Amino acid sequence: MVFGFFRKRENPSVYEVYNKIVEQARRPHFYEVLRVPDTIDGRYDLVVLHAILVFYRLGKEKEEKAAAFSQEVFDLFFKDMDRNLRELGVGDVIVPKKIKKMAEMFYGRAGVYTEAIEMGDHEALTRAIDRNIFPEDGDPVAASAIAAYMGATTENLKKQPLDSLLSGDIAWIDETAFTA
Repeated sequence: MVFGFFRKRENPSVYEVYNKIVEQARRPHFYEVLRVPDTIDGRYDLVVLHAILVFYRLGKEKEEKAAAFSQEVFDLFFKDMDRNLRELGVGDVIVPKKIKKMAEMFYGRAGVYTEAIEMGDHEALTRAIDRNIFPEDGDPVAASAIAAYMGATTENLKKQPLDSLLSGDIAWIDETAFTA
């Protein structure tokens, strides 16, 4: 019991933000109307997409607490990915390799999505989404709708006060306004 006293206290708001990201990524509209494949990869891509939007918003803050909080959410995200892989029966030797690949995918998507958002380049964002979320056959119409959703969500998150976000109070926009 004494050793527990020295452990880093976990911030419940980090879990709240992560849960809000995952809840939004699991909204049926993305799969039923925007045709995101309801697969492990499709679900991962939507969690990544929403996490990137939150990290992008937090990254615009000058306060160090936003960067630290963002890192905690990122760490929780990959801890959860590790847990999910193990629950799926991936062996202990393979999990680190898969996590490394997932991290590379995350950073690749973050770079491309963030650059397109920064430039206000809907077409570049659409191409990136089409390539990442619809790698088999492509779906530029659905990708364009998702890109529009991402743009609108970015603007909406900018309006939300930092303290609200850090407390886990994320007000997502209505994804059903975007159709393919």
